[in-house]
Amino acid sequence: MGAGSEQKSRSRRKRMTGKERREQLLDIGRELFAERGFDATSVEEIAARAGVSKPVVYEHFGGKEGIYAVVVDREMQKLLGMVGESLTADHARGKIENAASALLRYVEESSQGFRILARDSHAASGTGSFASLISDIATQVEHILAEEFRERGYDPKLAPLYAQSLVGMVALTGQWWLEVRKPKRDVVAAHLVNLAWNGLSNLEARPRLDSAPPSPRRRGE
Repeated sequence: MGAGSEQKSRSRRKRMTGKERREQLLDIGRELFAERGFDATSVEEIAARAGVSKPVVYEHFGGKEGIYAVVVDREMQKLLGMVGESLTADHARGKIENAASALLRYVEESSQGFRILARDSHAASGTGSFASLISDIATQVEHILAEEFRERGYDPKLAPLYAQSLVGMVALTGQWWLEVRKPKRDVVAAHLVNLAWNGLSNLEARPRLDSAPPSPRRRGE
């Protein structure tokens, strides 16, 4: 590479602002943490993919721990926000449907982020484990179940137990669905709600979400 090419390359790197460089390192770290996990990712590799030296990474984040902490915090806030926004239906089943759909939509749209949250639970995140994230989501669902329990004459004090069970079921199914991606998201959500709402003894043969559009009728039906 000639002197002119080296100067152009340095010039391109210099044009990136500190904020842009920070976001670039976060994006690269997110990709690597999703691919390999925290322990198998090195500062050297992050720097190499960014086309910078290791001191640049240390300058912005103090090491891979700093990048990981920001990535995990962003993903947790994104998932919690999606679930929180979904709890807007007028009736309890609709809220449960929306919450299950929101969690699965996050898995589908933010696969890298979900892999990081579900796999690592590393102390370097500083924001807690995947179990604590599930607990945070369950807290949002808990008041819905408590209200429903009161109306049906059940003990509302048991709502936290059921909320943990419900959210845990959806999250673990999401880990499985992340790899297989079949059946479609709404179908998975419908079956999860079918199990949660009706129980094994009253499963619907062909469950569907109340908010889902009707399936086209086949000839002869």
